[in-house]
Amino acid sequence: MSETTMTPGTGRGAMRAVRFTGEGGAGSLAVGQEPIPTPGPGEVLVKVAAAGLNRADVMQREGKYPPPPGASDVPGLEVSGVVVALGEEAGLPGEGRFAHGDEVCALLAGGGYAEHVVVPAGQLMAVPPGVDLVTAAALPEVACTVWSTMSERGGVRAGDVVLVHGGSGGIGTFAVQYLAAIGARVLATAGGPAKCERVRGLGAEDVFDHRSGEPGGFADWVLERTGGRGADVVLDVVGGPYLDANVRCLAEEGRIVVIAVQGGPKADGFNLMRLVSKRGWLTGATLRARSVVDKARIVAGTERAVAPLVAAGRIDLAVGARFPLDDAAAAHRRFEAEDRVGRVLLVTDPADALWPQEDRT
Repeated sequence: MSETTMTPGTGRGAMRAVRFTGEGGAGSLAVGQEPIPTPGPGEVLVKVAAAGLNRADVMQREGKYPPPPGASDVPGLEVSGVVVALGEEAGLPGEGRFAHGDEVCALLAGGGYAEHVVVPAGQLMAVPPGVDLVTAAALPEVACTVWSTMSERGGVRAGDVVLVHGGSGGIGTFAVQYLAAIGARVLATAGGPAKCERVRGLGAEDVFDHRSGEPGGFADWVLERTGGRGADVVLDVVGGPYLDANVRCLAEEGRIVVIAVQGGPKADGFNLMRLVSKRGWLTGATLRARSVVDKARIVAGTERAVAPLVAAGRIDLAVGARFPLDDAAAAHRRFEAEDRVGRVLLVTDPADALWPQEDRT
């Protein structure tokens, strides 16, 4: 990682950090110098090795998803790095577990696109054995989202049929692998033959190409592959346009967990009795705005349940590209590219970068 510099006359270090210069496209990302933050009570200062890109970062850039009150407006919801300072203890979860020099990854409410970030102690995880420090940045946000929505809220158990929408995306690729690893039957949707084949390779029993048929055509497909029974759990990132079809292919007592509404929030003409007649559950979940205590509980549960699967090689963190922090705009363009495969990371040391020549700014 690059060395920090000192801000003249302040006695505090200076770091590079990415901010948005205006709402809109990837060109609105700019890197500047800022003071290194100081950890408060119950917090830890991490020197960042890498930060993961997520859909929430794009939405924040577009002015559609502001950070929660009190959070940094520097984007970035997950990082990996090294502990370099500890704040005073405040009786919060996770305090005392990590020490100066420990390699960690962390779940954030914001601030990850920088050389340093302050994190509540309970939102740190140890880097799983066998995972390098840079790659570990791809773990916290997706792992915590998948575990909390599928195992905790969705109640998925071995043998359940789970439909994962967006199976080739960041959340989807992780969810397919995790669900297959715990013994669920995984069906998924993806766009295009190449992406469908990739999702099958991650452990999905079968994949529906949502580009090849009518909108919502996956419902009949799911019923056919389950002998008319339907899916016990649906993980949805599309929202309103998929609600009717999600309910149609839902098993009795099934659960639909909505974590994003990329297709829009409204479901025009939906007949609620279809859900009632199946005694189904429709629920939603977000992670970013939860309390420090709630996040610490989720991080602890995720570390117990998911990290061993990653360490054993049963879940691949699937990093496809690593961009230098100074090329955050190019990283966002790669993230939004139609042909993107795998996660996209920002790295603070340019020597850790690995990205196609055509993506360079």
